[in-house]
Amino acid sequence: MATLFFSYSHADETLRDELQKHLIMLERSGTIESWHDRRIPAGDNFADSIDENLEKAEVILLLVSPDFLASRYCYEVEMTRALEKHNNGSARVIPVILRPSDWHNSPLKDLLAAPKDGKPVTKWTDLDEAFLNVTQMIRDAIGSSANSAPPVQTISTPTNPVIESHPRSSNLAVKKTFTDADKDQFLDDAFGYISRYFEGSLKELEQRNPEIQTRFDPYASHGFEATIYREGNKISRCVIERSPDQAMGNSITYGTQRSSGNRSSMNESLIIEQTDQSLHLRPMMSHIMRGGFESDSLLTFEGASSLYWDKLMESLQR
Repeated sequence: MATLFFSYSHADETLRDELQKHLIMLERSGTIESWHDRRIPAGDNFADSIDENLEKAEVILLLVSPDFLASRYCYEVEMTRALEKHNNGSARVIPVILRPSDWHNSPLKDLLAAPKDGKPVTKWTDLDEAFLNVTQMIRDAIGSSANSAPPVQTISTPTNPVIESHPRSSNLAVKKTFTDADKDQFLDDAFGYISRYFEGSLKELEQRNPEIQTRFDPYASHGFEATIYREGNKISRCVIERSPDQAMGNSITYGTQRSSGNRSSMNESLIIEQTDQSLHLRPMMSHIMRGGFESDSLLTFEGASSLYWDKLMESLQR
């Protein structure tokens, strides 16, 4: 069994919890035993507990994000020691890129990062797919390093007693609750991201294609229109709105007209899907969409934006 250590910023705790759920089969099979600082018992010395478990770790996951790189303790203490252990062969370090950050200009640049190609987890369309890819890379890494070095034995002496610790489950995450305010803020943030995504994509589309003109038209605080013209002729248009009416509930809709009480123009809606640890977006009406989107997909903000952008682009790519 390999001991696995999570080095992460507490700002990324929700993503760490999601990753740990995906590692459960490795734990149940006895392949790994994981540890993170939330397992430190009350009253124990925080730094000493981290140092002790970091030294014992055979696999060290560095959960990389802007907060991780900005954290003095994560970057200067945990990462530095982890790389020392990696270089001397006593541990394998795997950077897991959670969010876009400048990690290519850090000492991690020479290591193979997960997920595939170092694409940040939050940039994948489906979080489950991203974390499954990370899990598979961890499984492969553990398999390739199995039996590569003899186990380190600790000898108990009067001056260096071996302290026996009780085995514990790593399944200690408690189901989180989300208030209506949390869900409203989540949808506000999602709509803001989708708006910026469309505005930037329309500009880039126009710059790359001389025959294309585009228009981004936000209105009020809850909706925008996106229009694409080819040689002056309108060829594609959509309206994306944040909870336009009570009938649709808490959602972000895609349609062809601004809301006016008649929702017949709406042909897709993103609703909130709540897991034990976090909130996600789920398309209500998609079954098999371009890019592999399905009605049970749990989408990131990037994935939701990509779903709606692909719909807008359909008429240009037939």
